[in-house]
Amino acid sequence: MYESVHAVPDGDSTVARFAATASEYGFDGIVVRNHGDSRAEFDAERVSDAYDVDVVNGLEIRADNPSKASGHVGNFRPKSTILLFHGGTSKLNRFAVEEERIDVLAHPMQGRGDFNHVLAKAAKEHGVRVEFNLSRILRADGGQRVQAIKDLRKLREIVTKYDAPFVVSTDAHSHLQLRGPRELLAIGETIGFTGEQIETGLLEWGKIAERNRNLRSDDFIAPGVKRGRYEEDD
Repeated sequence: MYESVHAVPDGDSTVARFAATASEYGFDGIVVRNHGDSRAEFDAERVSDAYDVDVVNGLEIRADNPSKASGHVGNFRPKSTILLFHGGTSKLNRFAVEEERIDVLAHPMQGRGDFNHVLAKAAKEHGVRVEFNLSRILRADGGQRVQAIKDLRKLREIVTKYDAPFVVSTDAHSHLQLRGPRELLAIGETIGFTGEQIETGLLEWGKIAERNRNLRSDDFIAPGVKRGRYEEDD
């Protein structure tokens, strides 16, 4: 199982500290999902060897509108093993689920965001994973926590009904915010998820990473030339 995290300078802990804690908790890997303007500097291979966890180079795009978002996708896709898009409005959510170069729609219910059957069908068609983000349940309280539970339950019903792919994360910004897989399974069950759903969502990060790494290696033809889902300019 994998967890996705925001490391320094986007978060408070280094990639190495996250990896050490993730290894201690029994995760197989972490996805470093810093935003495009706060990218982390790290040697993934060295950290992986030191702590015996897979360290995946990810990136989370933020954009004000689909036009800007499209430019960011073209820029960051070749540089990222896993590419996430920060949703939160109907227009941005729709852009993400219709864009095959995006792996994960993050925060679909945050802010003014919503998710419906049309978006679920598009996510399934284009292979874009929808994120079940547990951060507000773990770190918010009162009305915000109640709303987060309500949002996730609605999202679960739609995603499950239309069989859209999904991932699960706590979106940790510090190693202190990480929770072990067993704890996440228990938390998920208290808000209406099955243990199998939470486990599937945690495993999916690793499957995305493996697929994208294979796409890059298997489709190499010559320097500057690639075929397949993602094209790169080397």
